[in-house]
Amino acid sequence: MPELPEVETVRRSLIPLIAGKKIAKVALYYPKIVNGDSKLFQAILAGRTFATIDRRGKYLLFRFDENLTMISHLRMEGKYYLEPNTVPHNKHVHVVFELTDGTSLQYQDVRKFGRMQLVDTGTEAQVSGIKLLGPEPLSPDFTVAAFYQGLQRHHKAIKPVLLDQKVVTGLGNIYVDEVLWLSKINPLTPANQITMAQATTLHQQIIAELTKAVAAGGTTIRSYVDASGHTGHFQFDLHVYGEEGKPCSRCQTTIVKIKVGGRGTHFCPHCQPLPAGMSLNEAGNAVAGDTHA
Repeated sequence: MPELPEVETVRRSLIPLIAGKKIAKVALYYPKIVNGDSKLFQAILAGRTFATIDRRGKYLLFRFDENLTMISHLRMEGKYYLEPNTVPHNKHVHVVFELTDGTSLQYQDVRKFGRMQLVDTGTEAQVSGIKLLGPEPLSPDFTVAAFYQGLQRHHKAIKPVLLDQKVVTGLGNIYVDEVLWLSKINPLTPANQITMAQATTLHQQIIAELTKAVAAGGTTIRSYVDASGHTGHFQFDLHVYGEEGKPCSRCQTTIVKIKVGGRGTHFCPHCQPLPAGMSLNEAGNAVAGDTHA
């Protein structure tokens, strides 16, 4: 699934391609992509002009004239392309925004998991999926103090806490593994056992890693590309994700892969030891249980 750096890269690459362009009509080849009435979706967008695109967590917010926003979640495989005509690029294109200049913005989604929804601009924060998101990690709202307090409310392992988007948003499986390795924190460590010093380091590493990943155009593991069809480059800077069986670049201990909260998780047993006195059995319980306030 695209994470914050990938969604941000898509946003930046799309804006110069579509800003100021007007929609002639919308062709829907898989109406279930749309949350709500698909016919109404088509009718409302006809004649609207793309203004800009914002982002909230992993959601793209397409801004139109007349106080209208389209929320788009790419999920696993969603991609946008600007095509020189209105013919679907392939069988996996499910939405075609036909533009008045003869080109089209096409949405491709092999798995059909992505979703689109129209809302009044300014109300997107109340939409399910967005309203519970934590602060943006690259914004001033993401403070060490609030981050630490958020972690203290959870008894389950730090990895699923970072993945659930409520303490901080935008991190997925790849970047959680990376920032925990950079911070020398075991992914099984209960979140409420993270010290202020560890939280400070983790906070710094989240900001630094995501900033670098955005600058590199994101991480391409399988199929991610931006709106111009370019792959990301940050996969060449990963330290631990996908490196199981290889030596840790910091201490040469073999990287291992386990399941944490149902997700493949990579870490270095030497650099990221379990908290003192914690057994593997206790760590397993930390993954399963969460009695946050």
